[in-house]
This record gives sequence, structure tokens and C-alpha cells, in this order.
Amino acid sequence: MAAVTLSHLKLGDKIIEDVLTPLGGTLFHKGKIVTAKEIEILQAFLIMSVEIESNQAASKTREDDEDTYQEPTPIFVGTLLHEEYDKLLNVLRQVYNSFIAGQVLPVMDIRKQLEKLLENIKSYNLLTFTPRHFMEKDYLLHNSITSALTSYLIAQWTGFPQKDWMQIAFAGLFHDIGNVKIDRSILTKPNPLSPEEKEEMMRHTVLGYQLLKNVPALNEGVKMAALQHHEKVDGTGYPLGIDATKIHPYAKIVAIADIFHAMTLNKAYRKAASPYLVLEQIQSDAFGKLDPAYVRTFVEKATQFHNGTIVRLSDERIGEIVFSDRNYPTRPWVSLDGMIVNLIVERHLHIKEVLR
Repeated sequence: MAAVTLSHLKLGDKIIEDVLTPLGGTLFHKGKIVTAKEIEILQAFLIMSVEIESNQAASKTREDDEDTYQEPTPIFVGTLLHEEYDKLLNVLRQVYNSFIAGQVLPVMDIRKQLEKLLENIKSYNLLTFTPRHFMEKDYLLHNSITSALTSYLIAQWTGFPQKDWMQIAFAGLFHDIGNVKIDRSILTKPNPLSPEEKEEMMRHTVLGYQLLKNVPALNEGVKMAALQHHEKVDGTGYPLGIDATKIHPYAKIVAIADIFHAMTLNKAYRKAASPYLVLEQIQSDAFGKLDPAYVRTFVEKATQFHNGTIVRLSDERIGEIVFSDRNYPTRPWVSLDGMIVNLIVERHLHIKEVLR
């Protein structure tokens, strides 16, 4: 172990102690190999010295790393995620068409494919995931599947027992199922809805509950999520206008996932918004509309591990996220052509698009 100043730090050195910012945030975790980018970031944060392996040990580690290096597999895993996603999309499309014809919901067939999709949950990044074959006419199906994935993660992040995870994924998957009973011309209308059309649209919550209430494979939380996912914690939502004390926890989770994906997926009447702007909107909605504890965990976890993400800013410049302040998780530091832009300070800028 050796503490070295930045002027003596060399490319390829291995950092063996976490590097902290002056405010206590983790800038680099131990094990990070130093490149020109790391040196640039350390300089931007005015870090004076870091702990690295001794030269001999570091050299041996680099040789070992070269001998044992294997090609990373995220692309392969991501492909599996997309393949299982597309299969579930086809299953849902067939099921919803059957529902229109009045047939029974085949929960076990859906569960089988949902389980295959969730086997690849580790490769699901809700900020960067994009369906491979997105068509706006399938928006409701895509919103349902992505809401299932995100609800499953939120259930884990917020400490629900494992026995609830699949049911909460079902809650995300079926939250909008009542829309199969709504006139499709209303669902896809590119212009603002009339008061009568808006009232008809709002019926999808009650219709969804009615479709699910007698399905024995789904627990009560799944059915209540279909009914309550548009309720607000201050009592201003619909269809019942109940407050936080009466909203089922599943519905509180699904409400967050639904809003996130409703705003980050393309619709016939509105293009997708930046996921970082949507997270900021969800943060503001936590006061009076959404469960604040669930929102806080959701935003923190969604943005926690995204150093290295390539993004496009609102001024069209492309850069790499190099640090996220835990107090401002939607406004990270971005490296742009050798310059660090702190979005906490540069409030006129925001992340427009996550590229990879």
C-alpha cells in the first residue's frame, strides 16, 4: 500500500481504498484502475492523494488481469433480456385480444414468460432500456411490461419480502388491463380528450379491478393496484379519492413505475421525455401525490450506479457521467471534452437523452 499524490499517479495504478469527495460521497470504489479519465476527475474534485498498490504488486496485478481477461458479456445478457421481453410482448398481445373476445385470463401462461424475463433482471437498466421493436400502437403493452420490471425492482429496493416480488411484478403488468375495455380511438387520440372522453378513460381502473377480482392466482394487492394506481396520497386521485392510509402498498409502487414509463415511452400525442427530467418530476410529485419514502428510494437506486453512462445534454453536447451527488441524484457531474460540467450548478442544462 502506498499513498501517492496526483502528480505521481500513473496510468494503470490500482486504487485500493475508496476515494471520497470532500462532502463524503464515494468518487471511486477500491479496485479502480487509473486511466486518464480518473486523473481528470480527481483533479476536478481537488483530491490531493490516493492509496494505490505498491509498484511491484500493481505490476503483477496488471499482468494477472491481462492473463485472465475475458470479453464482457453484458451485450449477450442484454440480448436475452430483449428476447424474453419480445416473447412476453407477443403473449400479452394475444391475451389482450382474447380478453376483448371475452376469454379467461391465462395467468399461468403469462407467469411462465414473465419469470423468464425476470431471470434477466440484472441486465435491466431502467434509465437506458429501450424496447427493440417499439410501435406506438403497442404503447400500453410496453408500458405494462416495463412497469412490471420496474415494480419488481422497487419491491426489492424498498425491502418487500421475496414472496411479494412476483405479485408486485404482476401488479405492474396488469395495472392498465382495464384499458382493453376502453374505446381504442380514445386511447390513441392525438389531441386533448373531451370531458366525456376523459371520464371514460378514467373508468379503466374500475374495469381493470373487475377483470382481475375473480382470478385466484393473483393476490389482493395486484387487484388493488389496478384499481388504485391513479390515487394520490393527498386524496386528490381517482376513482375513489382515498388518501395514503387507504392506498395499497402495491398501488403506491406501481404508480411510480407507471408515471416513469408513461413519460419515457413514445406516445401518439407526445414524444418520450428524458428519464432524468422524469425522475425530477417524480421527486416533485412525491409531495402530495406519490409515496415520498418509495420515491426517495426509487430515485436513489435508479441513479446510484451510473458513472460511465454516456448522455446527451440539452445543448446537444455528448459526455460521460463521472459522479453523482447523493443529495442531487438527477444532476450528476458530466465529463465533456476534458471539462467537468456540474449539473447541480449549471441548472439551465439537463440530461436530454441516455445513449448507453
